[in-house]
Amino acid sequence: MKKQLLALAVLALAAGTASAQANDTLAKIKSSGTVNLGVRDSSGLAFTIGGGKYVGFHTEMAERIVDDLKKVTGNPNLKINYQVITSQNRIPLLQNGTIDFECGSTTNNLTRQKDVAFAVTTYVEEVRMAVKANSGIKSIQDLKGKTVATTTGTTSVQTLRKNERASNLDFKEVMGKDHADSFLLLESGRADAFVMDGSILAANIAKSKAPKDYAIVGEVLSVEPIACMLRKDDPKMKTALDDSIKRQIKDGSLAKLYDKWFMQPIPPNNVSLNMPLSESNKAAWANPNDKPMEDYAKK
Repeated sequence: MKKQLLALAVLALAAGTASAQANDTLAKIKSSGTVNLGVRDSSGLAFTIGGGKYVGFHTEMAERIVDDLKKVTGNPNLKINYQVITSQNRIPLLQNGTIDFECGSTTNNLTRQKDVAFAVTTYVEEVRMAVKANSGIKSIQDLKGKTVATTTGTTSVQTLRKNERASNLDFKEVMGKDHADSFLLLESGRADAFVMDGSILAANIAKSKAPKDYAIVGEVLSVEPIACMLRKDDPKMKTALDDSIKRQIKDGSLAKLYDKWFMQPIPPNNVSLNMPLSESNKAAWANPNDKPMEDYAKK
């Protein structure tokens, strides 16, 4: 009986340790010497240029966060394992420990806050639509009877349906498995418009074979705070991420990074997105916060 009780006690202790480790990402990172970073391959804030190279505003910002984590963990030799994620699997991969945090193009909203946590906002996004420049589509009203693409697992799906109901429009929806696939639907003529975050639209247009053939048009459909995502109930990790981001804002390095990726020619086609820092972004940086998109809708 004593042996059984002892065995049960050992198992309980092991389970408790595993649970504590799961909610202490910094301890996990320090122990493994590796940061499993969730990255995107076709977002406007984070994308690939091939050959296993991941770049972009949020990817480079995340790499600077890892530099700060080296100091926090006391391990100057932390390695980064770049783990490609999608809109559909990003939350499950975070919850099951496959990635330690992600800096892609994830909107902070109340629904997601039930499952994950967010660092302070680093980009305030405006949802728009991309069309062929010669399509004649100028606003959401012009989508009647058209085929509209968006990406599975994104907030733009809900935004699209909400606007469809509000405008009493009737258009067909098609879903791309990722942003590159959604843009391909537009590029190939299988969709008349692609509704998504403005930065994602601009990046995919810039990477296309003929950027001048496309235009971002219409009214702003939604304003959304984009932030790095981390596991829920992990205060040490959240503090570490927030502190790094606030440091990058304060010393001006984040502004320089923004200029590099949104105002200067970027790979692979050396085309500038030409997207000046918006007033909403300036406000988010002036008063760092982790407010969800629902708070922005109240304004």
